[in-house]
Amino acid sequence: MKIAITGASGLIGTPLVAALLADGHDVVRLVRGTSTDSDVRTWDARTLDPATIADREAVVHLAGAGVADHRWTPAYKKIVLDSRVQGTTAVARAMAEAAGPQVLLSASAIGWYGDTEDRLTDEGGPSGQGFLADVCRQWEQSTAAAETAGVRVAHLRTGIVLSGRGGALKKQAQAARAFAGAPLGTGRQWTSWISLKDEVDAIRHLLTADVSGPVNLVGPAPVTNLEFTRTLNRVVHRPTIPVPVPAFVLRAILGEFADEGVLVGQRLTPAVLERSGFHFAHRDLEAALRASL
Repeated sequence: MKIAITGASGLIGTPLVAALLADGHDVVRLVRGTSTDSDVRTWDARTLDPATIADREAVVHLAGAGVADHRWTPAYKKIVLDSRVQGTTAVARAMAEAAGPQVLLSASAIGWYGDTEDRLTDEGGPSGQGFLADVCRQWEQSTAAAETAGVRVAHLRTGIVLSGRGGALKKQAQAARAFAGAPLGTGRQWTSWISLKDEVDAIRHLLTADVSGPVNLVGPAPVTNLEFTRTLNRVVHRPTIPVPVPAFVLRAILGEFADEGVLVGQRLTPAVLERSGFHFAHRDLEAALRASL
């Protein structure tokens, strides 16, 4: 298959490109700036020339500013939203005009659901409240041009991706190894996680699976923050601090992100993914953490 990928140098994009090449696919990376590499084509993350992807059969769109990379000032929240809406709109319109690509796998996030509390929720669950939920709604709506043109579109609602090389787990593991592994807030909020291997394999699966619409890219066994913390500490051979980090401390350190990215949770099930025949390599958190670290 001929595939174009945005966000190809990111935490997910890097191993995805390697896996697709190993599968024998023809992969081009869509990047900003100039490059002489034969597998690179350029775009500016706001506009995309349809000719750039006219020979592609599928596009995997992963690009977007990191949600937790900076404190949530009004200016940075605009960057987060614009990087998703403008970039996805550009990709969708280019695919519609190119009339070549037939599949769009477009990144989204489980923030779409807001706080699910203790409810085990599948892709049919309602959208939540707050900035992240609103970003995800607009993000997913931005694929409309491709869908109208008949492109099969799947929205990759990704959970916490476990990798020792980056993302949340890298920071959590560093804290745990420094004997600072404590539950956050009440510790009762749910964490829906997925190993990096399963994330990459799920995207590979969805390139050819007859699936469209939202797909929860999460493992089948969500855990509470307290259970996640205890398991991580056990994996790195450290004790769990019995006193949780208070919510007010997290708000002082993380600002607005604390309330939407740390103190709320999503208890999700990968219903669509499992119905489509996908098999997880890591169904158990401890096994996934050991493989990741």
